[in-house]
Amino acid sequence: MSQLTDEINRRRTFAIISHPDAGKTTLTEKLLLFGGAIHIAGAVKSNKIKKTATSDWMEIEKQRGISVATSVMGFNYGDYKINILDTPGHQDFAEDTYRTLTAVDSVIIVVDVAKGVEQQTRKLMEVCRMRNTPVIIFVNKLDREGRDPFEILDELEQELKINVRPLSWPINIGAKFKGVYNIYEQSLDLFTPNKQKVSERVEIDNIDSRLIDDTIGEDDAAKLREDIELIEGVYPDFDVDDYLAGQVAPVFFGSALNTFGVKELLDCFVKIAPAPRPIEAEERKIMPDEENFSGFVFKIHANMDPNHRSCIAFVKVCSGKFERNAPYKHIRSGKLMKFAAPTAFMAQKKNIVDEAYPGDIVGIPDTGNFKIGDTITSGEEIHFKGLPSFSPEQFKYIENTDPMKSKQLEKGIQQLMDEGVAQLFVNQFNGRKLIGTVGQLQFEVIQYRLLHEYGAQCRWEPISLYKACWIESDDEEALAAFKKRKHQFMAIDRDGRDVFLADSNYVLQMAQTDFPKISFHFTSEY
Repeated sequence: MSQLTDEINRRRTFAIISHPDAGKTTLTEKLLLFGGAIHIAGAVKSNKIKKTATSDWMEIEKQRGISVATSVMGFNYGDYKINILDTPGHQDFAEDTYRTLTAVDSVIIVVDVAKGVEQQTRKLMEVCRMRNTPVIIFVNKLDREGRDPFEILDELEQELKINVRPLSWPINIGAKFKGVYNIYEQSLDLFTPNKQKVSERVEIDNIDSRLIDDTIGEDDAAKLREDIELIEGVYPDFDVDDYLAGQVAPVFFGSALNTFGVKELLDCFVKIAPAPRPIEAEERKIMPDEENFSGFVFKIHANMDPNHRSCIAFVKVCSGKFERNAPYKHIRSGKLMKFAAPTAFMAQKKNIVDEAYPGDIVGIPDTGNFKIGDTITSGEEIHFKGLPSFSPEQFKYIENTDPMKSKQLEKGIQQLMDEGVAQLFVNQFNGRKLIGTVGQLQFEVIQYRLLHEYGAQCRWEPISLYKACWIESDDEEALAAFKKRKHQFMAIDRDGRDVFLADSNYVLQMAQTDFPKISFHFTSEY
């Protein structure tokens, strides 16, 4: 086996997704703890430990206790190299999460045992389904009162529209929670609430072992055997191929805050989760083990280091080996570029890397060359299929409150839009700038970051709009007639494409009926 194949096979690149508060950031931390990447888990919400979660490093995230930007964290675990992409759980940042899902090979979904599946999780699951991404589910917070595990399994199947198969099973729940029976490895993990240490494990030969009765008591042992018998009767045996095809989701139970059930999840994950997979480009299918390097930019982040006003483009390596200082072609501009200081991430800690392999995420310092979706290769003209921008649902005019700082404001808006935080439109009728977002919180984040990172102050002015949609037509005359009739509602996006700003659903439907030769698009990828 070549070194390249070797490196590819040991990589596991995945995202953790969930509804806010289900415990995603805590789970990420605990995985890092097992990888030896951090040595103390910061109790995120406790004031006793002032260390905030490793992956939430943007000021506004620390203040509000939510992950706003996607962080990338790499660490070694045994023979495996693991890359976790932590995603924002808050639905106002769904767009960032959709894009992140294009850069991973599998996904772990975190579900709160008390709340079950929430709307945000459903939406994200749809994106996984579109790409047949394999999914593992972690049911969290078992040390709190919650719902019956069988009820949760039924809900997962109905709501996420995927078959499930438990690979571990809880013994009681809430105050009486005693631990988990690991079906995958046939062992018993006993629970002792402690945020730092790992619980003890009892090795047993099978579910009928007397050791179980001695450890958890006869009543609980009898109930556990009954449950397991029911599981074996109802659910087919676990088949790794069905999981890899995105047809069945293994389910684990635990408590991330108490570091319980996390190692079992990780141990099973590294064994069954896929190594980097082939990726469809517009021209052909790209295999990870090809000699030539290729990759795409799935995210751009400004100011990872507040002392240096620079952006970083996150590149997912798709094939071949990425090397520092090697000349690579930036397909959109046709330029050859060399990267002297590519970095790999351990949450905030960046290290300069000399090489990276498929599945790895490399940070490239960016002075404005990159856009989300750009392809970089050893020379071959290929285009990875894009990352959709969705039609925004909330709009505001952005106005400068300090005329002396208009340059800073320009630059700030430019960089934040490059990150894909929100979308910028220029109204053709009055020349004013409009920002479109998926949710209200993004406006606060933009205002906050413009002030703290660029020293620019902006204010928002409300505008009542229903939707922005991209329009195109093969019929020049029809397009011109539409633009003339709707001139007050026409804007252009950052790429100079025509955008129609509909102020109500009715207006949009009328426009679609009156102008049959024009196509209206609700994602920017058409």
